[in-house]
Amino acid sequence: MSGWSATWPLAARTEAWTLRRERVTYNATSAMLTGWKKTDDLAFLNEVSTVTVSQDPAGRWFVSLLCDDRIEPAPATTAVVGVDAGLDSLFTLSTGEKIPDPGHERRDRRRLARAQRNLARKARGSANRAKARLAVARVHARVADRRRDHLHKLTTRLVRETQTIVIEDLAVRNMMANHRLARAVSDAGWRQFRSMLGYRADWYGRDLVVVDRWFPSTRLCSGCGVLAEHLPLAVRSWTCRCGQAHDRDVNAARNILAEGLSVIACGGGVRPHRESSSRTGRSSVKQEPPGATQGIPVPSGRGGLSRSAMVRAVRCPEDSGQGARRCR
Repeated sequence: MSGWSATWPLAARTEAWTLRRERVTYNATSAMLTGWKKTDDLAFLNEVSTVTVSQDPAGRWFVSLLCDDRIEPAPATTAVVGVDAGLDSLFTLSTGEKIPDPGHERRDRRRLARAQRNLARKARGSANRAKARLAVARVHARVADRRRDHLHKLTTRLVRETQTIVIEDLAVRNMMANHRLARAVSDAGWRQFRSMLGYRADWYGRDLVVVDRWFPSTRLCSGCGVLAEHLPLAVRSWTCRCGQAHDRDVNAARNILAEGLSVIACGGGVRPHRESSSRTGRSSVKQEPPGATQGIPVPSGRGGLSRSAMVRAVRCPEDSGQGARRCR
């Protein structure tokens, strides 16, 4: 056999039923694969330890082959980037680049509503209801596939271009409690983004730093380190008392990057601290003075600023309000 395709087992089962009205079980499919492994063209299948055949709610069949693979680490680079998640822009980088929200669910919202109305009209237990349910599942699968594809491409690009990536620890479950934002938050796929970024960073030898969710990245001036009093969500840009004008999302991304580099420089962990240091339950990492990012240089270009140049300008996370100890 030539031109191996992972759909061969499914094609064999379909052909057996169509031509001979013969049902092929999973055990019989496994036996067919064992026979194919003995041929010269498909000898590489001997490296496959497990074959899993599955069907999703949309009626699509998938074949998963489990085998050992070695991923070579990507070439080292000095680029660093901070990533701020949002709804106006899906992600904002510390370089100033904004990645727009494709709105996958919003693009198919009318189609989904039409399919759901059609499903509601069908009698329970009927064949037409099963067909209508399948139509709804296909719309959901279409949205999920587009979202997954976009996040795969984005995380691959970030891991290839940067050595250190700093993100926030977002409480997605708590955000879903806000019924005005729940649909947009679920469509953004922030949790899936973090998961993809995590395993890709491990594959290619990159550093992924996750700062604590209580860090005031939005209200902190990345120029002078002054903490603003209050910034409603409607305020997309603001001017600090030092005179520096900030884009809300870009400023947050730069502060996230500075905080992540300070954790690396002072030997902190890359995961957010969960220990409670006060009755408010907030992490000790967040109890630093407002000047934590004072003197942080603004990255230029595509984030090519060396790590050492930025680390020397940040303050240790464990500094108290009375000290001004610097990382050495």
